[in-house]
Amino acid sequence: MLMATTAVAQKSDVGNFYPLLQSHASENNSSLSFLNSKHRNTEKWRKEAKSKLQELLAYNPEPVPLQSEIISTTKRDGYTQYLVRYNVSAHQKTEAFLLIPDNLSKPAPAVIALHDHGGFYFFGKEKHSLTDDQPEVLQTYIENLYEGRTYADELAKRGFIVLSPDAPYFGSQKLDPEQVSDDLTKNYRKQLTGDRSEDIKVYNKFANGHEAAINKTVLAAGTTWLGMIVQSDRVAIDYLLSRPEVDPERIGCIGLSLGGLRSTYLFGLDARVKTGIVAAFSTTFEHMLRNHTRHTWMMYVPRQNLYLDLPDVASLNAPRPLLVMNCKQDKLFNPAGMEAAEHKLTAIYDKMKATDKFKCNYYDVPHSMTIAMQEDAFEWLEKWLK
Repeated sequence: MLMATTAVAQKSDVGNFYPLLQSHASENNSSLSFLNSKHRNTEKWRKEAKSKLQELLAYNPEPVPLQSEIISTTKRDGYTQYLVRYNVSAHQKTEAFLLIPDNLSKPAPAVIALHDHGGFYFFGKEKHSLTDDQPEVLQTYIENLYEGRTYADELAKRGFIVLSPDAPYFGSQKLDPEQVSDDLTKNYRKQLTGDRSEDIKVYNKFANGHEAAINKTVLAAGTTWLGMIVQSDRVAIDYLLSRPEVDPERIGCIGLSLGGLRSTYLFGLDARVKTGIVAAFSTTFEHMLRNHTRHTWMMYVPRQNLYLDLPDVASLNAPRPLLVMNCKQDKLFNPAGMEAAEHKLTAIYDKMKATDKFKCNYYDVPHSMTIAMQEDAFEWLEKWLK
């Protein structure tokens, strides 16, 4: 029988289970953090920590040929937008927007733009990339999260090659209702009206309701959802490197929300990424436990807390340049958690004698990537990739 407690100063999302879980989480955590005094050899630590994280992510399928193809080509102002498709694994393809600036005379810097979650599964890359005939629901979404600007296109106008891939469960990789058991899709089909924006909302609700079932099955299969996402994002780098326009020594990554989480893991795990930007997804596990574990199932990796906290993951390729952008009005994260992550990363970069390569900004806005935040991100990318 779980004993109740009256010592907790505030209530928790998990009620009287919080003291038990908090006590467990506080024991022997983050043993592979670079701040652990036993880690003095940077490269030895990096190798050990990356290997353990890859083990915990539990997804490493055999590589397959990309077999990439261009589906469509659209000339835009200052760049060309290609819709491309390539293999992620033997059972999985994804689509991405590839943006190539005009008048390139030599290999150029490239940025992988990683889309968010937002409970919007019908689209992935389209949430921060320009598309024609945007439905109203997508226009509203971009206005709310990005102040109406598709930042991937703005990067292309500034001379960056940009790749925006769909993550598993979004856009071209979204859940297909026609392949879901009929008894689970009856209600979904009944709600379809033929109105494009309304039907997208119905789909998003349907996909959201299936996250738990997907994650249970992912775990039962012996892997993790985040492992699948990270592997897909790392193949995106393989695709970029297949393009002659790309300078392989100047690749960065950026993302908001789930995109910020994706950027954390891609920047941390893949040495081919030279600089990273994490927007609105920086905290510590400690500061999530009481009231802030309401995130997507996609972010949780069993037992990771024992070895690496979220800021530790972001540090795995330190002292490469890293910018973190936090939103002060963000209801998804505890402000103390943002500050704790900042302090940990600051200490790691200090330990590596690279204080100038880590920066953390705060913006007095809700969960978003405003134009002001985008401009700061562009300045960071131009500083370290150009």
